[in-house]
Amino acid sequence: MKLHLTRPLVVFDLETTGLNIARDRIIQISWIKVLPSGEEQPGSSYVNPECPIPPVVTELTHISNETVADAPTFKVLAPRLITEFTGCDFAGFNSNKFDVPLLIEEMLRAGCDISLFDKAHYIDVQNIYHKKERRNLDAAYRFYVNPEGFANAHSSDADTRATWEVLQAQLERYDDIGSDVKGLEVSSRMNNFADMTGTFIYDSENRVCFNFGKHKGRPVEEVLQSEPTYYAWMINGEFPQQAKKMLTNIKLSMMKR
Repeated sequence: MKLHLTRPLVVFDLETTGLNIARDRIIQISWIKVLPSGEEQPGSSYVNPECPIPPVVTELTHISNETVADAPTFKVLAPRLITEFTGCDFAGFNSNKFDVPLLIEEMLRAGCDISLFDKAHYIDVQNIYHKKERRNLDAAYRFYVNPEGFANAHSSDADTRATWEVLQAQLERYDDIGSDVKGLEVSSRMNNFADMTGTFIYDSENRVCFNFGKHKGRPVEEVLQSEPTYYAWMINGEFPQQAKKMLTNIKLSMMKR
């Protein structure tokens, strides 16, 4: 194995009720836990989202309300995931923009301690691919692994396996993307997000700034000082819990000065 690991690497994929990080829910999570020795430990679980699965999602993923009827809710599943993922780094396809933020969001909704994510490194295989070739997972698999593609695309199990195989093929092909988790994290980074949801970004002075709306590009502290009601508007709005937590931490830090 060309990848040099000092900690386990969790390659994972989610199937969800939609693409809204603040509102949608996980309906399947699959992972391959790759140990520094190279041993692979796969895992997978359907998740009862406690809400109807849209027909378009069922058509795409073949996961129906009946499929998840007897599956654990995320709150029930969360302790197992925390045990499995603590001390690990993470990899996925488009994971930095979607899978990781949504996983953390579900953890927060379940009342879990999310400190396991604080020290983790994150490899986004899609970003490496887009930097080098610029296509989607199926095209990446055809390009790097098998020109005939892979079966059961949009199945969490198949997508997870395909992502892991693509990452291994990228390591064989490119000598300049690094061979350890830190190097790959840098190679797969395509933004300056201050939080995993992209609600905030860092500016050139390393200040946390808004990345949306009328205050886009302005430092958060500057806005909270000039427009205090903006804090309440965001806290009461449909924003990811991670973003609200970061905003609250900034506000608390300002109050302590």
